[in-house]
Order: sequence, then C-alpha cells, then structure tokens
Amino acid sequence: MTIINDQTYIDKILKGDANAYAFLVEKYKVMVFSLALKMVKSREEAEEISQDTFIKAYKNLSKFKGESKFSTWLYKITYRTCLDSLKRNKERYNTDAIDEVTINRIQSTDSILEGIERKERAQVINSCLLSLPEEERSILWMFYFEELSLKEIVEVTDFSEANVKVKLHRARKSLLNIVEKKVEPELINHYGRK
Repeated sequence: MTIINDQTYIDKILKGDANAYAFLVEKYKVMVFSLALKMVKSREEAEEISQDTFIKAYKNLSKFKGESKFSTWLYKITYRTCLDSLKRNKERYNTDAIDEVTINRIQSTDSILEGIERKERAQVINSCLLSLPEEERSILWMFYFEELSLKEIVEVTDFSEANVKVKLHRARKSLLNIVEKKVEPELINHYGRK
C-alpha cells in the first residue's frame, strides 16, 4: 500500500475537497490533544483547544508553504492556541494531575528514580512536571515526549535556537531540583550512587 504524504491531502483540500481534511485530523488528533492536555491540564479545555486548532489550521491552510513539516506547523498552532487559552483563563488552571505521563524518556531523573515502582515514578514525575512554569514544562514536553527536534521547537515557539537550548537546559535543571526536593533524600543518595 502506498503511503500518501500530507502535502497530497493539503493540495486536495486547497482544490476544494474539504473531505480530505478528515485524513489530517485523524492523523494528528492525538498529537494535538496531547500537547493541549499537557499545557492546560484540563481534558475539557484540551478538547476545545484541539477543535480550535484544527479549525484555525483549516482556515489558514493556504498559508502553509511547506517550509517545515505539516506536523510542526500544526504543533505551532496548537502551542499558540494553548498559550492564548492560558492567558484568558489564568485563574482557572490549577495543578491537577496530567493523565498517564510516560516518564521513561526523562533520562536526567531516571537514575534517581530507579527502583521506585513505575506507578510511583509516574506520580512523582507528573507532580514535578506540574510544578514547572508552563513554558519550561511545554519545552520539556516537546523535546522528550513529542520528540521534536530543536529546529522544530524553534519553529513552534519562535525562540532562537540558542534560547531554546538555554530554556531546555534550565528546564532540566529545574525539574531535577524539584525531583530532588520531592523524593526522599535517602532514595536520592541510594540511587544517585548507582
């Protein structure tokens, strides 16, 4: 079976085939929803942001020039829609738990947390991630969980590459400091030596 790339569907949509957009929505709905949920921490709000993102992307599809991957362009729209929502609803957001955070990619904290049950590790990392400022949390999320490259994060955030590197470095350090404060010092000493 031949895999049709995103540009083929984009071309169909731009020629008037609105049904072709369903393919792109289906392909990227999990990515968009995951980012929204990680940023706003509310399933209901994440669903609204996802819908808004796909509407904005559809309306602005003619502006997509193919200079980056479609997924990066869509990720940028999602990111900005989340930031807008956070600004509008700042007082609504709290530190509710993020659903099912996969912590195995955060290598800098993995050695400290070795030996702790997987569920407990997920709860600790989840809590620690939520303690980070939204910008640091989203950059860590993009890099480790969504596996975006530095170049893609630059495109999404409009920060310079040097700025993204600095923010990523600071976010890692902040996360490690938070983990160290939340995890029993004996566990850190024990697992930190291994």
